[in-house]
Amino acid sequence: MFYNSTRNSNVKVSSAEAITRGISADGGLFVPEEIPALTYDEIKEIGGMKYADRASYVFAKYLTDFTDAEIHYCTDNAYSAKNFETENIAEIEHLFDGTYMLELWHGPTCAFKDMALQILPYFLTTSAKKINLDKKIVILVATSGDTGKAALEGFKDVEGTSILVFYPEDGVSPMQKRQMKTQEGSNVGVCAIKGNFDDCQNGVKAIFTDNDVKSALDAKGMMFSSANSINWGRLVPQIVYYISTYAELVKNNEITLGDKINIVVPTGNFGNILAAYYAKKMGVPVNKLICASNINNVLTDFINTGVYDRNRKFYATVSPSMDILISSNLERLLYIMTGKNDNLINEWFGKLAAEGKYEVSDDVKAQLTEEFWAGYCDDEQTKATIHSIYEKYSYTCDTHTAVAVKVYNDYRTATGDNTKTVIASTASPYKFSNAVLESLEGGKSEIDEYAKVDRIAELSGIPVPSALADLKNKPERFSDVIDKSEQKNYVLKTLGI
Repeated sequence: MFYNSTRNSNVKVSSAEAITRGISADGGLFVPEEIPALTYDEIKEIGGMKYADRASYVFAKYLTDFTDAEIHYCTDNAYSAKNFETENIAEIEHLFDGTYMLELWHGPTCAFKDMALQILPYFLTTSAKKINLDKKIVILVATSGDTGKAALEGFKDVEGTSILVFYPEDGVSPMQKRQMKTQEGSNVGVCAIKGNFDDCQNGVKAIFTDNDVKSALDAKGMMFSSANSINWGRLVPQIVYYISTYAELVKNNEITLGDKINIVVPTGNFGNILAAYYAKKMGVPVNKLICASNINNVLTDFINTGVYDRNRKFYATVSPSMDILISSNLERLLYIMTGKNDNLINEWFGKLAAEGKYEVSDDVKAQLTEEFWAGYCDDEQTKATIHSIYEKYSYTCDTHTAVAVKVYNDYRTATGDNTKTVIASTASPYKFSNAVLESLEGGKSEIDEYAKVDRIAELSGIPVPSALADLKNKPERFSDVIDKSEQKNYVLKTLGI
């Protein structure tokens, strides 16, 4: 299995090279030359495995330059009791009427990003050895909240690496900010940007493709890589949990092998729902992929019209990890849907960079509406949904998951489709305690962050994760705040260049 660049189909690299580079030199994203198939017999077989072995089985289809021993080394270390608080890793809760919550937040930072970022450091260091890379790997990360902490925790004190995370100063929750500012580790750095997530992400992408910066790093024996979902090593672990969930539902007799399911994903950067798309293309029986957005509904508009337009007001919401107007992973989807037409990808994303807008072809529009259904909701609807789920089902969810539930309810109303459905639950409610408690109690509370956490615990009966409870007494290590124009110089200064 080799990997092409979305901006140049002639690029052909191994998975180890794709993972260590993170992004292609031409600015494109790496994609597998083909999507491997998964038979029903294989899905049934996967259902009898533990999560780490399920992951190994799927990875073997994509990381063909890795040995079985190397893959198992990565999965056994990542998906273990020392990292995840539940044996199943990805828990499934039957919520209502054939609707299931896929809880992806039982890892060390209480967000779905742990599912990928606990294994990425093992992928990256193994890949570096495989291609005889003798450089220090510098991980640059732009985060809208959850990726940053998950990446910091994953790469903390990993030999041969350093990691620097940028986040929007006023675009993350208080708990997310505290998680990052108190991060431990000798090789980590954190900095806030005066701006939004797109400013952070654009800055990181520009630094990645800056030849002068790359030359300066090379002279110091360093190279960049990414822990964002632009890195294939971040995306491929997300495919696993959708395959695993389907196999688990079959194993538990919730569905019959071959039955189709819907999958609902709250998403901003399009990585999490793209992983579900890959799972479907591999052979998992999926009826509809339902894309849920908050009021920053650029993806909803795109799927419904075929026009991507980031020239709109940006909103800071109670679901901040989705406060994004430039959805990077959409490029991978469009590359597939155009039949690997790199000329079209360069044309469209060139327009996005220059004009902030592009429109896809009629053929791609038809594919989008065939595969996806999209909707969005605002903050008040998000809070009302949290309250409603709690009242009806005694289930407490975070703000992002509530967006998914609201959009799924809209989908059922619009279509009458009662296909059994999996909703990706992407974070612990404790990470967004302000909005969650306000939703549960119907009004704002003036108590401090940790008192809010304790109150949610009383109401929900969900144990407070130790990783969040311990933050209360940790000292803050990082307080830098810079203008977005200073990102490049900040990176060079931090690296001693």
